[in-house]
Amino acid sequence: MASQFLKSAFVAALLSATAAPAWAVDLEFYFPVAVGGKAADTIESLTADYVKANPDVKIDAIYAGGYNDALSKAMTAARGGNPPQLSVLLSAEMFTLIDEDLIEPFDAYVSEDEKKSWFGAFYPAFMENSQTGGKTWGIPFQRSTPVMYWNKEAFKEAGLDPDHAPANWDELVEISKKLVKKDAAGNVTQWGVRIPSEGFPYWLFQGLSTPAGAILANADGNKTNFDDPKVIEATQFLVDLSKKYGVMQEGAIAWGPTPKAFFEREAAIVWTTTGNLTNMRENAPFDFGVGFLPKKERFGAPTGGGNFVLFKEASQEQKKAAVDFVKWITAPEQAAKWSMATGYVAPRADAWETDAMKQYVKDFPQAAVARDQLQYAVAELSTYENRKVTSILNDALSAAIAGEKTPQEALKEAQEKAEAILKNYR
Repeated sequence: MASQFLKSAFVAALLSATAAPAWAVDLEFYFPVAVGGKAADTIESLTADYVKANPDVKIDAIYAGGYNDALSKAMTAARGGNPPQLSVLLSAEMFTLIDEDLIEPFDAYVSEDEKKSWFGAFYPAFMENSQTGGKTWGIPFQRSTPVMYWNKEAFKEAGLDPDHAPANWDELVEISKKLVKKDAAGNVTQWGVRIPSEGFPYWLFQGLSTPAGAILANADGNKTNFDDPKVIEATQFLVDLSKKYGVMQEGAIAWGPTPKAFFEREAAIVWTTTGNLTNMRENAPFDFGVGFLPKKERFGAPTGGGNFVLFKEASQEQKKAAVDFVKWITAPEQAAKWSMATGYVAPRADAWETDAMKQYVKDFPQAAVARDQLQYAVAELSTYENRKVTSILNDALSAAIAGEKTPQEALKEAQEKAEAILKNYR
């Protein structure tokens, strides 16, 4: 009786083991997107394709909200001894993650030839927030730059050339003046331009400070230049768009509603991420253009978006599998698929040479604008204790916009506060 029971139990266990997949490697990665939507659907599709080709690997993509949410959740999990093996996190957090000793570079898991062929395939502008100290700490994936969108119908109505976007600051002011609309009571119904100052204010501000000729922080992440006269000039121009020229609404302008404000003709020109490109294409009820951010001394914009990072506490098997997955998902065909689905910039030149991407750009040439702007791009503001430092700059910009301090006062104080933090890292 006992032997029959043991035999039955063995058969049941064998059948159970046969029925359930036996994963050799189980990976978990945090992804910065809200549940659902095209980005999540595309990640699920790409992940399923990889697992189908690699049945010994299981990958669980966890949608962790926005970039700040994803970073907080990943750091909390890591400190609690249960880190994801992989995550897409804001590229500007590289120094923070290194300082917290949470990630390790990809270099140990690729050959010398792959360092040239794989790392070298990505646009140099994206690698500025991916490499430091001779090591590669992040692999570009969900990458972006801010771009300018304009409503061609509104331009026509104002007697403007719908195919000519403002190319410099003077043109931005003059064109925006012609785009402002008011009702019979004198209330503005359409602003000329909208540059969000809440959400990621420092990032869009770099679309002004860079053309002004300023670099906000050094490449080592331990010194800022917030009180540079060119940074002050850029801040003054941002304030003047509302206070002096009357072409942009006064006060704080929210990041999130910007596409909706564009669709509803609350602003004829908006600055936002190229990551909104697909949203614009699918929902704008009018023809629109996409262009470089206007220049002052030069063209220029920050890079942005997320990199794949490799968490230190994963097992060697998990790390090797994670690196293999990252190689696959950032390869040209997959990078092109991701870019076309979302509007993010395919982060390597050979992705743009795929047949699918060539056809996409032929049908929708606006998609190539952010790629072409990369030649003028600089690294997104990134320092040690990055959240504190960017918060200091954000507060300074807010004070200047609100009229609580002059740009010079606000930025001098911001530089002193940032210096107090960063001098410890030099």
